[in-house]
Amino acid sequence: MRSPRVPLLLTLTLLAGLLGAATAGPAATVTTAATAATVSSRATADRLPLGPRNLRETRSTRTLQQGVTLTTIVRGSADSRDVWTVEVAVPGGSGSPDPDAPPTALSDQAHAQALADRLRAQGFESRVEQVTTPAVTDFAGGPLGFRVRIGQFTDRVASDAVLARVRAAGFTASSVFTGWDGRADDRGPWRAWVLTVDPKRFNGRLVASYGPDIEQRETTSKLALLAGATAAINAGYFVLDPKSGAPGDPAGVGVYRGRLLSETTNGRPAFALSTTGHSDVVRLRWAGAALAGSRRLRLDGLNRVPGLIRNCGGTPDDQPTARPRHDFTCTDADEAVLFTTAYGVATPAGDGVEVLLDSKGRVQSIRSPRGGQLPAGGSSIQATGVLAERLRALTSPGAKLTIRSRLTDLRGRLVRTNRRTAIVNGGPGLVRDGRLTITANRDGFVRDGDPSFYYGFSAKRNPRTFGGQDARGRTVLVAVDGRSTTSLGLTIRETGLVARALGLRQAMNLDGGGSTTVVARGAVLNTPSDATGERPVGDALLVLRRR
Repeated sequence: MRSPRVPLLLTLTLLAGLLGAATAGPAATVTTAATAATVSSRATADRLPLGPRNLRETRSTRTLQQGVTLTTIVRGSADSRDVWTVEVAVPGGSGSPDPDAPPTALSDQAHAQALADRLRAQGFESRVEQVTTPAVTDFAGGPLGFRVRIGQFTDRVASDAVLARVRAAGFTASSVFTGWDGRADDRGPWRAWVLTVDPKRFNGRLVASYGPDIEQRETTSKLALLAGATAAINAGYFVLDPKSGAPGDPAGVGVYRGRLLSETTNGRPAFALSTTGHSDVVRLRWAGAALAGSRRLRLDGLNRVPGLIRNCGGTPDDQPTARPRHDFTCTDADEAVLFTTAYGVATPAGDGVEVLLDSKGRVQSIRSPRGGQLPAGGSSIQATGVLAERLRALTSPGAKLTIRSRLTDLRGRLVRTNRRTAIVNGGPGLVRDGRLTITANRDGFVRDGDPSFYYGFSAKRNPRTFGGQDARGRTVLVAVDGRSTTSLGLTIRETGLVARALGLRQAMNLDGGGSTTVVARGAVLNTPSDATGERPVGDALLVLRRR
């Protein structure tokens, strides 16, 4: 029986009730490691759509707490056709308006061939390969460009030895495994971990956490330890480079225990959850303002460095775009940003004006330049550029400022939250109403004139984290390892296919790559891909026991 689609929630306080009423089905079947192989061979239709259909796939499921199961999936085995190779960056060519553009992974055929010729002249047996990618919902795919590679090696040691010579000759390059290319007939292996929370049986709490403050990052395992979580998985995108803002700051919407602490990447999907274990994929917008009587100052953001909008999707005056653009920092010289004590020990320092407010919204003081500690229980507004004087003119010590903050759906309908509500950012969308709906272009993962970005993020296999809701109303959180020979990872299209194969009716991509981490009962289960080990992240989703 097809489960009815739950409409976008106008009031997230009704999340549990609405979703619970819209779903039906028996409790989950729990299998043990001993019966996993039998379950796999019996349920061939449910196997992951990765590689040939006849690949061996094993699944083992264990119960972590009431209503929460963890399924480990291993599919396929090493493919002898996959080898190590050296991929050489192609200098920016006709596709770039800047002759000094940094090297890219892909270019047009002429520039790729010219690079291959230079490499051959220095004794490297290079080859030029055309890269094509399958279509997704809003991107036609097809030929992306041409890459240049050297050699085919059975192990990374041999590849790295050639890589050292290539770099010594002045080229930018890296060792890559061809299993990461996304070839449809690869035989694996793949490793996935699936956390399933069944609201009908769940007696704990499902929450999002950013740790002690927004400004600093924490590992998923540390966030789990601090909260005493039974299980945890990394969540949304966040600022990593200080040049793009405060490391750890969510690069998109962040609602924690009902408090909106980071503004939306407007129009992009977000993952909304209730502590009861219900969830939904929603698209939201945010608008804020500071009011002093009849005078009004529009707010540009919440708890982030003014002027830097990671992943874009902000206000119309942001440069170069107000649309989402992934892994890109838009700028705006004239901004007003609201800060709460959740941000950190001190607000960001810099030129401009900062108005300090007490817990009742009364102006305590005005400082310029901006930056410093907040009043206990209070907040502040920082303004830069032309808005600095507008903010100063709006306020005076002792005056009352009223802060308006509205979270709405794309139709403008108000979204209310309470202490049971969490919302984390992500993208692109993967599945809608049970149909594969990968919105890579809409959500900012396709860049005009920069095929290398789509190649690296979407067309190639990477570690992935994603989440959604299945037809039985259960919240499903998935981590898939990648960038290794023991688990190839997923392309963005494969991510959507896997989400649908796991029975998700609504699903979206969360932060992946080196951030992908899954924790259960205090142990990190997967192998994070960063060379330094588990990556500190901006926030995580935690499964807690009942208080």
